[in-house]
Amino acid sequence: MKKLLLTLLAILLIIEEWLWDFLSACGHYLALLLRLEGVERWLAQTSPAMALLAFTIPVLIVTPINLAALSLLLHGLLLQGILLEVFAKLLGTLLVARVFKLTKPQLLTFGIIAFVYHTVMGWLQWAHAKIIDTEIYRWSRQVKAQVKAKVKAWLG
Repeated sequence: MKKLLLTLLAILLIIEEWLWDFLSACGHYLALLLRLEGVERWLAQTSPAMALLAFTIPVLIVTPINLAALSLLLHGLLLQGILLEVFAKLLGTLLVARVFKLTKPQLLTFGIIAFVYHTVMGWLQWAHAKIIDTEIYRWSRQVKAQVKAKVKAWLG
């Protein structure tokens, strides 16, 4: 039973890790594509209060998409509603990851944000320590390294 639970935990953490890495990279390239370097430099140097305000922008962007997904679901369009909600979650994660990366020092000056961040990071470190020796986790790290190498070679 313990091995099964560790395997399930490993799978969840692998998915979380891969999604976070992928969405963070997408956020970086999206910022380059949209020529947001100046905005990002400003955001990285802004005050804690402005960083907190900027952190709400992903919510404001994603909320209408969530409402549209809910509307689709309420009108019986289950597949479309679910797909739109998955898109909204991925977009929200991408935006939150990017804004958080740029404003982390400022955001961590707020006690509650620092508490939540350090608590979640503690849980993740504990979970990683539990699964690092599992076969599936070692395999996933190898696959991830191979995929990264292929993508890097493909991109140039």
